[in-house]
Amino acid sequence: MISLNYAPEVSGIGKYSSELAEWFARKGHMVRVITASPYYPGWRLHAGYSARKFSTESINDVSVTRVPFWCPRQPTGLKRLIHLMSFSLAAALPAIGQIRWRPDLVWVVEPPLFASPFALLTARLSGALCWLQIQDYEVDAAFKLGMLKGDAVKKLCLKFERSLLARMDGVSAPSAAMTQIAAVKGVPDEKLSLVPNWVDTGRIRPLGRISAFRGRLGIDKDAIVVLYAGNLGAKQGLELLPQAAHMLKHRGDIVFVICGNGPAKDYLTAKAAELPNIKLIDLQPNKRFNELMGLADIHALPQRADAADIVMPSKLGGMLSSARPVIATAAEHTELSNIVRAVGVVTEPGNAAAFADAIVHLADDPALRARLGALGRSYATTHLSREKILSAFERRVVIDLQKKRDMSDRVIT
Repeated sequence: MISLNYAPEVSGIGKYSSELAEWFARKGHMVRVITASPYYPGWRLHAGYSARKFSTESINDVSVTRVPFWCPRQPTGLKRLIHLMSFSLAAALPAIGQIRWRPDLVWVVEPPLFASPFALLTARLSGALCWLQIQDYEVDAAFKLGMLKGDAVKKLCLKFERSLLARMDGVSAPSAAMTQIAAVKGVPDEKLSLVPNWVDTGRIRPLGRISAFRGRLGIDKDAIVVLYAGNLGAKQGLELLPQAAHMLKHRGDIVFVICGNGPAKDYLTAKAAELPNIKLIDLQPNKRFNELMGLADIHALPQRADAADIVMPSKLGGMLSSARPVIATAAEHTELSNIVRAVGVVTEPGNAAAFADAIVHLADDPALRARLGALGRSYATTHLSREKILSAFERRVVIDLQKKRDMSDRVIT
């Protein structure tokens, strides 16, 4: 098998992609990855890696080829496009070179959609399935968030996207709403699959004790910690956190911890300097992630209203699996709202007062926090288990491969 994907996170392949690649390798599949050197979410290349040359390494029995790419320090709309195209073009040659290996599956993640043409070409030349996992509708998001503008540009981008989607053998997304968007964009039902953002419920679990992060950050053991951990980017609506912190600065027992890196870090750093109830820390390595999740008494999941159904936050699984309640901002009837409302609290996007009120409500009711946390943990183990989701995906791939081979045999005869 071959996995083609973009590499945004700390693990070096991307947390989502690396877990899938390593899971398939443990199941006895041969997996090769073409990716970039890690730079995300801080848009700074990680120590020991280069963005100017090709390199190879092996990570947990997965063969990884890293390609050159351009990493802008300040990722504006146009710079992001050039950035994504630079990776896609550099990945083309090693991708096409895989046809000698004849993989069964070429798996590519969006973003970047720009990598899809070379993934498709590799699949066609090697007789493999080409599968697109949509983590973010980058075209829709770019225009909704104002990163790209203009009717002519939008029409061209949407036509390019629709053409690529139509040529895929399989298309999946982490939420039902996102699969419905793919259907509207022309993907037939028989090619669509729901592949939720999974969580390793064995690794991310209730801590059962006071997190070591409290001592490191000087937080009292009885304080209520509101934690946001993840990308500090444009779609998160993170301005809500300092706004709520300002409203609750009279509550000496409530502390906001923001963990991550990204374009909004400077803004949040400036706000934290004004508010003593906000603490900022850098993104933590995977080995400390469960300890970090256990720091929270309440998880914060702000989202902008205009990004509600074009992306399903992958961080939600870890939050729920940690058995801590979640407060999410989401419009009514969106999928994120429907999920969180059953196991946590949902407030209106952009409404800092409602968000602050929800924090106070949970902070003052430990029994409610415990009940919602248990419900979230149950939802994660039942619906978001990595083993269940990837086993189902593997079965779907095997079935589709057999159908493809049967069709090829009929054509030959």
